[in-house]
Amino acid sequence: MRISQNILSLQAEIKSSGREVVLVAVSKTKPVNLIEEAISAGQKVFGENKIKEGIEKFSDLKTKENLTLHHLGPVQSGTAKKLFGLYDYTHGVSSLSTVEFLLKESDKHKKLLKYFLQVNLTDEDSKNGFSERDLLPILNKTSLLENEYFRFEGLMTIGPTSEDPILTRSIFQKLNSIRKSLVPFAKLSMGMSGDYKIALEEETDYIRIGSFLFGSRE
Repeated sequence: MRISQNILSLQAEIKSSGREVVLVAVSKTKPVNLIEEAISAGQKVFGENKIKEGIEKFSDLKTKENLTLHHLGPVQSGTAKKLFGLYDYTHGVSSLSTVEFLLKESDKHKKLLKYFLQVNLTDEDSKNGFSERDLLPILNKTSLLENEYFRFEGLMTIGPTSEDPILTRSIFQKLNSIRKSLVPFAKLSMGMSGDYKIALEEETDYIRIGSFLFGSRE
C-alpha cells in the first residue's frame, strides 16, 4: 500500500508541474514482489543500475506487463551488448568510445535502444560523464551518432554529492541551458529521490526515483 501511495503522490506532483515528465521507478536491489506491487499501482517504467540484475528480474515481467526498462548505471564494454533486446533506454553513456561501440552493436542486434549522454557538471571524480568542454563538440554531430536502432534521446546528470540545493539547482539549470542552446529537441534526465522537486522546477523530462518509492536500500 505504501508504494502505491508514493506513486500516486509523485504523479500528483508531476501533474502540478504542468510538464509531461516520465517517472522511472528505480528498482535496483529490490525484489520482484515490490516491483509487482508498483505495477499493480499503475507504474510501467522501471530502472535498473546493473544490466544482469535487470535481466534476471525483468526478462519475464517486461513483456507480460508491457513495461519500459531503463538502464541507469555506467555502461561497461563487457556487458554493454546485453542492453539490446530487453532495455529500452540507457542513461549512463559517458564516453565517445561507448557511443561508437553501441552504435556498432546495434546493427548486429537490430533492437531499438535510446541513449542519454551522461554529463558531469559537478566536476566530482566520483561521477562519470562528459565534461561540458568535451560534450559540446559531440552535440554538434549527434546525427552521426545514431541509426535506426540506436537513437540519441537526451542528456543526463546527477546532482552534487553534497545535496546542496543551491548547487543542485545551478547544475540542473546548466544542463537545461545546454539543451536549449544546442539540442532543443533533446530530453533531460535529472532528479532523484532527494532532488526531484528541483528537477521538476528546472524542466526535466525524466526523474529517477528509488528510495522515495521503495524505501532505503539495505
